[in-house]
Amino acid sequence: MTKRLPLIAGNWKMHKTLGEARALAREICQGVTGDLKVEVVLAPPYTALTTVAAELSGSPVKLAAQDTFWEPQGAFTGAISPLMLKDAGCRYVIVGHSERRQHFGETNQTVNLKLKAALAAGLCPIFCVGETIAERQAGQTLKVVGRQLIEGLAGLTGDTPEPLVVAYEPVWAIGTGLTATPDQTQEVHAFIRVKLPELLGAADDIRILYGGSVTPENSASLMREADIDGALVGGASLKSDSFLKIIAAAG
Repeated sequence: MTKRLPLIAGNWKMHKTLGEARALAREICQGVTGDLKVEVVLAPPYTALTTVAAELSGSPVKLAAQDTFWEPQGAFTGAISPLMLKDAGCRYVIVGHSERRQHFGETNQTVNLKLKAALAAGLCPIFCVGETIAERQAGQTLKVVGRQLIEGLAGLTGDTPEPLVVAYEPVWAIGTGLTATPDQTQEVHAFIRVKLPELLGAADDIRILYGGSVTPENSASLMREADIDGALVGGASLKSDSFLKIIAAAG
């Protein structure tokens, strides 16, 4: 079995001015020096990407964007291409986050286009999947996640320029204070772990993260599950002390 390095990614969403982003990135970098046994990624808003990139220079912390468009350039007002993100210093990009699906009309098909474009540009996508509360209560969780995987990964193989990362984020747990139990989370992660080789041909290196109200208090119990390789952290990544505690729990 491949040993997968845990990954903790902080998604700052629509938070932080340039000065605030610079200060937070600096605090996090100062807190992860030494023998780091976890990969750490920060995803600030677009406006702060180059500012945060400068702060991360020389540190083991990597930069991510929160979204991308699927064309390399063109008349797409307001869009940011994977090549632009790469040029700004990004190593990762979040694709298919439920807030993008809910508020901006993302579909499995547009997510698929973004995944392909990100990989072609040399970025590693953090591909998000997850069910709503209505879908969970109807017993449709695995069906919904399975469809998101099948349609989102269509046309891809395990032999990609950059390995994918998958993030399971139950929509009902994002920003609500509710968290899936370790057993609930492990069930879905184990399902994803089985599906990935079926869809990609090879998937030993693919890390599967959990996202959804991850906190210092619940992170350790989540990380103990066999198929949870890290976390995509929202609110708790906006303060260095809480984010660093989650990093420590993963290590």
